[in-house]
Amino acid sequence: MKLYVNDISSATSRVRIALAIKGISVETLPVTILGENPENRGADYLRVNPQGLVPALVTDKGTLVTQSIAIIEYLDELQPNPPLLPAGLEQRALSRAVALTIAAEIHALVPPRIARRLSSIPGMDAAGIADWNRHWTVEGLTAVDSLLASHGAGPFVGGEQPSIGDILLFPQMVNAERAGMNLTQWPAAAAIYERLKAVPAFADNAPAPRK
Repeated sequence: MKLYVNDISSATSRVRIALAIKGISVETLPVTILGENPENRGADYLRVNPQGLVPALVTDKGTLVTQSIAIIEYLDELQPNPPLLPAGLEQRALSRAVALTIAAEIHALVPPRIARRLSSIPGMDAAGIADWNRHWTVEGLTAVDSLLASHGAGPFVGGEQPSIGDILLFPQMVNAERAGMNLTQWPAAAAIYERLKAVPAFADNAPAPRK
């Protein structure tokens, strides 16, 4: 299989974590996503993935799978053990809810393409974009933390083993920490994050810092 990636991408980090948990090897192909002419917006890459996003997985059958959650679920069905979804019904729902909150309510509002659009709006500067990113990150992680606390989650999102909720939570917390946010405002999420940092599949596949 081939995986189109970018090291700073938290979505790429999610899939790499899932691959590491599963012990699956793939060929990785780097794609730039920043700068004046990023490769992900170019014609060559758009022929691979019309969405122009990373990661994108091309299976051994030549089938394109896009979107990190869809890729993670594909890998989980391709190789069921160890599972990336908890066994319990409520725990599975919680893990999915955390994953979707991060993917749809935080990450969707703060990637480079959103920053490019915001920068084209008159009166919007770098400080305004940073404030935008911080606002949606804080709002989203506050909701995630309340969800985790209300369910008594632990030691990981879905219980005793890391699951898809942890796979999405970890890169988001890495980025929040690098942005200078105080993670203690999210005690339930921060406690899980600290445990995940001790798991090699997570620690070795965190998103790279932006240069």
